[in-house]
Amino acid sequence: MEVKANECVTFRNAGFDYSVESILLFQTEETASYWSDSLRYFYPEINQNIQAWKEREKEDYLRTGLRKIWDRVLPEIEAKECRYHEHFQKYRNQIEDALSDAFELDSRTMFNELLANITLNPICPRFLREEKFDLFYMNSERGALGITLHEVIHYFWFFVWNRHFQDSYDEYETPSLQWILSEMVVESIMSDKRLSTINPYYPREEGACVYRYFLDMKIEGKLILDTLMDLHENHSITAYMEAAYDYRKRHEAEIRQHIRQSENSTAESVRRNETERYFASFDYEKIPEADFNVIITISEGISRV
Repeated sequence: MEVKANECVTFRNAGFDYSVESILLFQTEETASYWSDSLRYFYPEINQNIQAWKEREKEDYLRTGLRKIWDRVLPEIEAKECRYHEHFQKYRNQIEDALSDAFELDSRTMFNELLANITLNPICPRFLREEKFDLFYMNSERGALGITLHEVIHYFWFFVWNRHFQDSYDEYETPSLQWILSEMVVESIMSDKRLSTINPYYPREEGACVYRYFLDMKIEGKLILDTLMDLHENHSITAYMEAAYDYRKRHEAEIRQHIRQSENSTAESVRRNETERYFASFDYEKIPEADFNVIITISEGISRV
C-alpha cells in the first residue's frame, strides 16, 4: 500500500529486513528482560541467550531463524495492511475530533503521513522524528487500532509540549522524565469516550493502554494514574502538562525506583504470572490454546513501547 497525502496513518508491510532490525533494538545486553523476553514468548524456537552475542552474530542468527516464520505469515501481514486501514478509517473522524479537542488544535492538518510498520516484533516502538511506529502483526484490527491510538497520542503530546516548553526532541526518549510522563498520560487522554470506546485496552481492567507497572504505582497513598486523571479533568492541555510534570519532578526518585524494580525483577514466578495476565488481555488474533499455554509456561515477561 503506497503512502498517500492526508492518509493520517498508513499501515504497511515494512519488509523482513525491517522486522529483524526492529527486534534487534530490544536484544542488547543493556535491555531489561522486561522487554527482551517478548522474543521468548512468541518465538520459543529462537535461542533466548542471543543478547550477549556480537551484533553480527545476532543479526545473522535472527535472519536465519525468522525467515521461515516470515514466509509463513507474509500473506497475513499483506492482508492486514488493508484490514488495519479499513478499521482505522471507520473511526477516523471521531478520532480526529477527539484529538483536536484534547490538544486544542486542528488535528486534521497534522501528522498526515504517519507510518505504521507491520512487523514480527512483539514490541511496538515509536520514532518521533521519523513519524513512524511499529505494529506487531498478530494484532487484530481492534488491537492494532488500540496501539495506534496510543502512539498517535504521543505525536500530538510532544508537538504541543515542544511548542510550549521550547525544549528539544532529544529529551523525549527513555529514560527521561518527559518520556516517563508521556507514557503515563496516555490513559487520561484516552478517557474521551470517542477514543476509549474503540480501544480494546481501555479501561485498566481490559489490559490497560499504559505500561502495566504504572497500574499499581502509588504516590502518597494514591494511584498515580488517578492523580493524572484528576489533573487532566481540571486543566487545559498546557496547564495539564505543567502540573503533571511538576508532580513528576517532585516524586521522580519514587517513580524511577518503582520502574527500576519492575523492569529488573528476576523472580521467575512473579514474572511468569505478570506475563500471563498481560498477554491474556491482548487483543491478538486467535492463538491456539495449547500453544498459548506452552508459551506461557516458558515465558518470563514483556511489555510494549
